[in-house]
Amino acid sequence: MKTTLLRLIWVSIGAGVAITLTLLATKATSPLLLASLGGTTLFLFGLSTTPAAQPRAVWGGHLFSSLIGIICVQCLGDATWVSVTAVVITICVLLLTRTVHPPAGANPLIMIQAHASFSHIGLTVLLGISIISAVAWIWSRLGFGTKKYPVSWSQPSPPTMNWSIWGD
Repeated sequence: MKTTLLRLIWVSIGAGVAITLTLLATKATSPLLLASLGGTTLFLFGLSTTPAAQPRAVWGGHLFSSLIGIICVQCLGDATWVSVTAVVITICVLLLTRTVHPPAGANPLIMIQAHASFSHIGLTVLLGISIISAVAWIWSRLGFGTKKYPVSWSQPSPPTMNWSIWGD
């Protein structure tokens, strides 16, 4: 129990450092632009060994989903059907490229709601995931009795293409 409590404290401090640095560095005009990065912080610090927390999923998931949201809002506007279309396209792209990172599933909606431009990819998304990933990498090496992050730089998420609910 003592080890679990110490680990929880360590994870909480690391997550706090990561998200604080991210918010300060991005100077996002709206915290909404970084909402999915809160979930990423949970994955990289609390669930760091899962496939969805590995760099392929984190970087691919955020970049693909943000780009899809931005393209949709720039080309089609911000109607409800555009949001639905962007989320469905994101699901398909992340599953087919095996870059599923659940927090990134919110990015199309965030980008559409914010009327984001392509500059948000660099100024918010890339900078944000770079900081969180770097802090997770460093923090996991400073920790006690923990596995190092990342477990695998290129581990696909999901691990196989058998993600169907029908078990095909």
